[in-house]
Amino acid sequence: MRRPVLIICGVLVLAVAAFLLFGRGGTPGDSSPEAGFARDMATHHAQAVDMAFIIRDKGPAKEIRSLAFDIINTQANQRGMFQGWLQQWELSQATDQRPMAWMSGHGHGATPSASATPGVMPGMASAAELAELRQAQGTQAEVLFLQLMIRHHEGGVQMAEGLLSLSTRSEVVSMAQKIVDGQSGEIKLMTELLEQRGARPYPSILKSQ
Repeated sequence: MRRPVLIICGVLVLAVAAFLLFGRGGTPGDSSPEAGFARDMATHHAQAVDMAFIIRDKGPAKEIRSLAFDIINTQANQRGMFQGWLQQWELSQATDQRPMAWMSGHGHGATPSASATPGVMPGMASAAELAELRQAQGTQAEVLFLQLMIRHHEGGVQMAEGLLSLSTRSEVVSMAQKIVDGQSGEIKLMTELLEQRGARPYPSILKSQ
């Protein structure tokens, strides 16, 4: 008699865990990796779009302006998809959970490098760095933008790779892989643009994983 009871208890525990993770109807729950990824990546993308607008409005070189245009369009569209998922899943756009909490305990902690701040998304520019970018002009502005955006993209890649290790939900996995592929390609391009300007990227936050 004891073994059937243990089996039933085990099944109930799994059922409760599945409900908490995915909610009703198999959709992701509020604390799921999918919901956390959508919320955090929407915020992450918003800053990338902001930085791209800043450099675009400074009248940079053609290749920088083209890159900024691509980032604005791609990441604004993806951000809309993240927000649409949350609405479809009947989840709030905001949460009381700390940023990156969805990655904690899965081998992808919230502190991707020694210089990272706990609870802060990897690659995000500080308020002081954004202010410096707004004040910079000419080649100095282009170099700073590229350095900040390379690090920002590295953070996006890190977050997307974290989601890939935690989720099997097709639309979310597909988007995460697009982010890994697309932003990895742009990192290479921006590194080349920096070299053309006699500059180098900041130390990579990906190497510290």
